[in-house]
Amino acid sequence: MIRSQFRVWAVVLLIGSGLVSGCSSFVSGATKSLANQLQTTINEHNDPELVKDAIPAYMLLVESLLLSDPGNVDLLVASSTLYGAYSSVFVNDKIRQQKLATRAFSYGKSAICFYDDDFCGVENWHVAELSQRLNTMDDEDVAVLYALGASWAGWIQAHSHDFNAIGDVPKLELIMQRVVALDEGFQHGNGHLYLGVLATLIPPILGGRPEVGKRHFEKAIKLSQGKNLMVYVTYARQYARLLFDRELHDELLQKVMTADAHAQGLTLTNWLAKQQAAKLMQSAEDYF
Repeated sequence: MIRSQFRVWAVVLLIGSGLVSGCSSFVSGATKSLANQLQTTINEHNDPELVKDAIPAYMLLVESLLLSDPGNVDLLVASSTLYGAYSSVFVNDKIRQQKLATRAFSYGKSAICFYDDDFCGVENWHVAELSQRLNTMDDEDVAVLYALGASWAGWIQAHSHDFNAIGDVPKLELIMQRVVALDEGFQHGNGHLYLGVLATLIPPILGGRPEVGKRHFEKAIKLSQGKNLMVYVTYARQYARLLFDRELHDELLQKVMTADAHAQGLTLTNWLAKQQAAKLMQSAEDYF
């Protein structure tokens, strides 16, 4: 059950984090201006297939800059985000997805290690140690911490056949709880979106916490002012379907289908949400 759910939600969460989030800060002058313009163009685009074809060139560009500045945290965050989002959203081949997700996670770990060498080797810590060290982070650390969590989620998703990977879920939850505690509005409230999914991975009888998840989904909607349509899709898929609430399911998806996809920083995500909403509506009769 939990493995199949990971295949669903990582796509939602990683694309929701913004394909080029963080990339605009790693250089200065004309190149920074170009990066800003490229970020805006991608996030505001209404053709996911075109973005799918274009993103790899940008991934390689960022990596080429890393060759001359391997400890640049902004570049590492950018590479981690790009590889993680691309692998989960646009790659269907499992072996290739694992390779790209591992690369994303490697960059995410390197980013936080260069940012704060006390966090080197974070993937090997026990939950108690991670919890203790996360308490030392403040709101200035949110971006790099979020990048680590997003890349870790993508790695878990790509290795969802491995119960050792799934065993890292509590660590991911701790990271996103800290992100929310420090800046719950970061990335349109996507920390709450992660936590909502984590709470609804399994049915209540097996330890799931759907009502906790519901609160996180509704908080994410509020923080994005209802503009992040992917939250509604995830809410319907993870909560309404889990509880077999057809009325709520259809209500949420209808909002997505009729909403204006254009929203600053969310247009691409919203078009993907509309595509997923249509598929969920088509399969609703069989599901319910």
